[in-house]
Amino acid sequence: MRTVGVEEELLLVDPESGEPQARSAAVLARAARDSAEQQVFEKELHDQMLEFATHPQSGMDELAEEIVRIRAEAARHAGEIGCTVAALATSPLPVRPSIGMNRRYQWMAEQYGIATREQLVCGCHVHVSVESDEEGVAVVDRIRPWLSVLSALSANSPFWQGKETGYSSYRSRVWQRWPSAGPTELFGSAERYHQRVADMVATGTILDEAMVYFDARLSARYPTVEIRVADVCLHADTAVLVATLVRGLVETAAREWKAGEEPVDHSVSLLRLANWRAAKSGLTGDLLHPATMRHAPAEAVVRALLDHVAEALADSGDLERVRETCSRLLRDGNGAMVQRETWERTGSLREVVTACVRHTQG
Repeated sequence: MRTVGVEEELLLVDPESGEPQARSAAVLARAARDSAEQQVFEKELHDQMLEFATHPQSGMDELAEEIVRIRAEAARHAGEIGCTVAALATSPLPVRPSIGMNRRYQWMAEQYGIATREQLVCGCHVHVSVESDEEGVAVVDRIRPWLSVLSALSANSPFWQGKETGYSSYRSRVWQRWPSAGPTELFGSAERYHQRVADMVATGTILDEAMVYFDARLSARYPTVEIRVADVCLHADTAVLVATLVRGLVETAAREWKAGEEPVDHSVSLLRLANWRAAKSGLTGDLLHPATMRHAPAEAVVRALLDHVAEALADSGDLERVRETCSRLLRDGNGAMVQRETWERTGSLREVVTACVRHTQG
């Protein structure tokens, strides 16, 4: 069974006003006193963000329990200094982000200017174990068409700096401002993948391998494929759904590679359009079908994803759980839909944040 780990970035907010708070250092100091949580929480680019990483898990029940527990711990530590956490991929309320004072982040601020200052966005990254770099690159090549569906499922950022954006996942549009972000062409081998990464670093445009922000990449730290397209999910069960689907995609792709099946050669141009459509529509409109790259209803595209990974999910015992969670998500809405419903009902972005704080810990 392939192991799965999840990294989530949370927004630190004032529990009364809903405004982001630059208190990550204080929260990390609180967490450091708890020996059981060493290396769970990490600092991020902006002081208004807090990141955590789960342990690698084989069972999705265990992964779900860990995400819920760490979210609660993050809220407890934040509460001790007068703020709280929200699983929001962007801040609905206006904010002036403050960049962390370490050498890496300051280099990024100097190199990329306003693009760095505006990167107060929270994502969900999923790591799935692979047996080798060759298998990992084969997976990266074969999962490309399906990643936009994960973006649509996880979409949780319709507001930006106090405004309705017209997007379900505006975070993903902001993220594309990094020069190394987005979909990739086919690599074909681990050698070509590593050469491409080395060539990118050699340009001096990015600092190192960790700044290769491909939608799917080989992790620079772990023997995993890392998928980086999802917004941080409002609900923990959506995060588990995304992680389960990612493992299904990785396993399905590895099986295709071992069977000698070639990857679908969609162009990067088409993949970018699929990503844009997913960011725009989320689950409320048409998406681009990964097989045809033509418009299809979101529900039909989600069904196609489930069909694509059904065998792998059945083998891991996750198929029924995924079907049930997808049905509930399509019926009740993802984070973007919950945020918009709250805004339409209350007319208050502060209430949007307050509601999302409850959903984060619910």
